[in-house]
Amino acid sequence: MTAMTQTDSPAKASFPAIRTVGVDGFLVSFADGLDERANRAALAFRAALERESWPGVAECATSLVSAFLRFDLAACDHDSLRARLTTLLTSRDWYDAPLPDGRRLWRVPVVFGGDNGPQLAEAAELAGQSKRDAIATLCASPVRVQTIGFAPGQPYLGQLPENWNIPRQTGLTPLVPQGALVVAIRQLIVFSVGTPTGWRHIGQTGLRLFRPDAADPFLLRPGDEVLFHPADDLDRLRAAPDGGAFAEALT
Repeated sequence: MTAMTQTDSPAKASFPAIRTVGVDGFLVSFADGLDERANRAALAFRAALERESWPGVAECATSLVSAFLRFDLAACDHDSLRARLTTLLTSRDWYDAPLPDGRRLWRVPVVFGGDNGPQLAEAAELAGQSKRDAIATLCASPVRVQTIGFAPGQPYLGQLPENWNIPRQTGLTPLVPQGALVVAIRQLIVFSVGTPTGWRHIGQTGLRLFRPDAADPFLLRPGDEVLFHPADDLDRLRAAPDGGAFAEALT
């Protein structure tokens, strides 16, 4: 069993660690940097918190390597809730826990390069690959939705092979459009809105990730997996349901 230090000081915390966040929150962290096992642990622990359905817990969410819990001060107090968190956290090795049920594999077409991915060649060179080999690598295996953040419904996807630990740009691209596929630091992002970015724009999807009028406004969920494949007609993708993507259940 992985030892746990309960500490509010991040300087020398061992992991997993419980920290207070403001007056009504706890953050359970499984590492101090992005790591596949820590992301898996955070997803599994959040699912366990939701299954527990403790009175007074108002919200659970995950970041890349942490699970956040917000609670109602009128319904529970710090000490009792922290004790429950400690008991749950020490009940198993979360780094070896199975990923949550209900995950999906999304097959997503991408138009790579050209006007729709103007920095593909630059990104590929930084990764030590040709453009053709870069596309093959990025489409070879599914990448996990590690977290949703920055903008509504926007996924951080990874991790890519080590040679894709390429830096962000030193400057900003003024605007990439909704559905843009960008890459940096062993991760991919599909943008849910048009935005400036320091990540390199390598392709374009037809995905509409944030649908505010839908019953489930976020297309992707943390823990889902995405398998990209090359396409050549962006207008057709944008006109298709879910940008030409389709999902299947993961067992």
